[in-house]
Amino acid sequence: MKRTVLSGLIALFTAPSVVAIDLVDAYEKALSYDSSIAEARAAFDAQRASIDVSRSSLLPQINAFGDVGHERTETDLTTDSYTIQRYGVRLTQPVFRAELWFGLEASKFESESVRADYSLAQQQLVLDVATAYFNVLRAKDTLTTARATEAAIRRQYEQTQERYEVGLIAITEVYESRASFDDSTSQRIAAENDLDIARERLARLTGEYPENLDNLEQAFPLARPEPMDPSAWENIALQQNWQIRSAMYRVDASEATLDRAQAGHYPTLDLTASYTDVTIRGLERRGLAVNQTSGGSDSTDAAITLSLNVPLYLGGGTQAGVRRQRSLVDQAEQSLRTVRRDVRVNARSLFRTVGTNIESASALEQTIVSRRSALEATRAGYDVGTRNIVEVLDAERNYRIALRDFANARYDYVINTLSLKQAAGTLSPQDLLDLNEWLSASAPGIEALATEDETLGEPILN
Repeated sequence: MKRTVLSGLIALFTAPSVVAIDLVDAYEKALSYDSSIAEARAAFDAQRASIDVSRSSLLPQINAFGDVGHERTETDLTTDSYTIQRYGVRLTQPVFRAELWFGLEASKFESESVRADYSLAQQQLVLDVATAYFNVLRAKDTLTTARATEAAIRRQYEQTQERYEVGLIAITEVYESRASFDDSTSQRIAAENDLDIARERLARLTGEYPENLDNLEQAFPLARPEPMDPSAWENIALQQNWQIRSAMYRVDASEATLDRAQAGHYPTLDLTASYTDVTIRGLERRGLAVNQTSGGSDSTDAAITLSLNVPLYLGGGTQAGVRRQRSLVDQAEQSLRTVRRDVRVNARSLFRTVGTNIESASALEQTIVSRRSALEATRAGYDVGTRNIVEVLDAERNYRIALRDFANARYDYVINTLSLKQAAGTLSPQDLLDLNEWLSASAPGIEALATEDETLGEPILN
């Protein structure tokens, strides 16, 4: 009598009346709309530019200069007065500046860290879109279950009132039915709110409020992760997880910055080459015996200079900077240890959670069959007077909860599988493309529960 549970659920399902969007559609919308991925991209672009800024300090600096001034020199015998104009070009090339080289190295490590953060943000967007997408489906199923439960209990409540009016049952059963109906109404209201919130969270990523989403096909397989060993996933995560990579690069950048701070004790050597044109105008010399005025003179000056600077004492600032940076290196190393421990635990936990989701879905598949049979038997017993209304209402509720929980187990499996891949550092948009192959606008949901007839029709699960 029994077919597969998913095939047996067809009588409960209805297809959306409008065009639905799939998971890839949602992801593509999020790529162009979500501000978090745009922020990570901008941070990466900014850090790449900072490498060029650091490198520029090591390259030649060429400056044009010019000045004009009036000078007056007085002695006991003469007074000289003239205007002098200088202009020229100066080239400065650092020959040895260790702090600049270490600064460039630190910039490169920081850029790699930001690149890792950007890759992590890309993975996080994949996971966030999938989570928000399936949470909307989850909330819709919950609302459908709540509405169907409310409708079924309302029917039972109405039937109870009719039986009471003709004297077949006591008033206590009417009260029990009304209490159950009121409770189901409150659950339906809460489910409506949860669906609105789930749609808001998806819209926060995509910028749109789609009414219908493609759902999982009946044949969607719940396969165990490969390799089937939590230690293997742990090792993959420790090697490829983007959080770990980012933290490692931050340690490298912090160590390079420490080297830069220590380089404050080192001497510096710069090469300077300049060409200067000097023009003197209005030279006037006055003395005790003679006054003399000339038109002026022109001269040029070309020079090449090596400048050596040896820091001897800078007020203790260099030593303080080194101590500060050593502490920051230790902070970065401790942060890396924390990230590694978190990733290790997360990878192993998610591997086990995915296995639990598979086992739960398998158990719930059998639960649906049992709950349906229990509901039919309880209804039949109520008709002949061997069961009371409370038992019927409980059976109604338990059956629909089993349907909802089975759907949730599949959604949990999908989300946790993607989370496991993110922990391992292997999650990519291709995973959404692969998953999207199992989504369809005509795939089953549990919408038909809301339109079920009063007698629940033929057995839903055969």
